[in-house]
Amino acid sequence: MSNPVDSVSRLVPGLQSNISGAKTSANDEDKEANFSEVFGNLLNSVNSLQMDSARAQELLASGDAADLHQVMIAAEEAGIAMDLLLEIRNKLVDAYQTIMRMPM
Repeated sequence: MSNPVDSVSRLVPGLQSNISGAKTSANDEDKEANFSEVFGNLLNSVNSLQMDSARAQELLASGDAADLHQVMIAAEEAGIAMDLLLEIRNKLVDAYQTIMRMPM
């Protein structure tokens, strides 16, 4: 069975290497990943992409960056990752609200 986080991380290439901290080895595949760890790794990876983009923009502004294209790619990756994170958050909030509205 495929891990849903793996399919999400394929949408944003920069997240693939950062989220892989959730699975450390083949022996840990039997143990299910903790939701807070997976979501925390996702938050950290989005934050890392945002920080890398900000550094690239600072280097471009100071004249140290050689390639404008790489700066724009980093900014777009960070923006897409943030949009994905916001959509995941919105779905989680919607699911929580739906569960809370269920009659007991």
